[in-house]
Amino acid sequence: MRFVKMLALALAALLLGAPVVRAQDVTLSVAISLKDAIEELGRGFTAAHPGVVLRYNFGASGDLQKQIEAGAPVDVFLSAAQRQMDELEKQSLIVTATRRAFARNVLTVVKPADSRLDLVKAVDLVEARVGKIAVGNPKSVPAGQYAEESLRKLDLWDRLQPKLVFAENVRQVLDYVARGEVDAGFVYTTDAATRAQGVKEAFRPPDDTYRPVIYPGAVVAASKQPALGRAFLDLLESPQGRAVLGRFGFQPPPAGAR
Repeated sequence: MRFVKMLALALAALLLGAPVVRAQDVTLSVAISLKDAIEELGRGFTAAHPGVVLRYNFGASGDLQKQIEAGAPVDVFLSAAQRQMDELEKQSLIVTATRRAFARNVLTVVKPADSRLDLVKAVDLVEARVGKIAVGNPKSVPAGQYAEESLRKLDLWDRLQPKLVFAENVRQVLDYVARGEVDAGFVYTTDAATRAQGVKEAFRPPDDTYRPVIYPGAVVAASKQPALGRAFLDLLESPQGRAVLGRFGFQPPPAGAR
């Protein structure tokens, strides 16, 4: 009996002294236009990395950039434009060696699914029959920056000012259009595909009126999980990652893009 008690005490001491296995949290700050694709890839990533928990922070790339600049605990940043990544790189807030472009998107103009407005080109937006037009706020939303760039190239930006409704991110633009609160909105083709029942494409701005929509990713310099961050970025460039991104409408980035 005494031997059994001693064995129990020894076992208890061993268990109490054993190291506790804790989950490894990895925080991803992700452009909201990537939401569906990244969540799907994330499920595969956690399945392949037992004990890893991915925490998502979706939003406009400009807002995510500001959060990182303010010291938010982020491991990986996935931006919808090179501009935000460039600015973080200049401040040494990302690990430059990990930066890579992993996808490309295309700008489009959508209207409510039940709209009878015949919109075939950007100049049609100036006409009186078109009321409100939703655009991501160019101060923080890459889709809004691309839209402004295109409309300025077409000499329409200033003329459309009275009609513009600025949104916090591209998905909010999509919501405004789907609910019929605006007559048209500038989003990405991938966003339009996610709301096929609520919106329909009207036209696509000419490719030569705005810079290519390149999505770069990088490990944040202050990351506490840099190895796992690199592994997630590697997944984006893998055949599996390319397949998932392609299924959601994203195109491969141009050669040499970063």
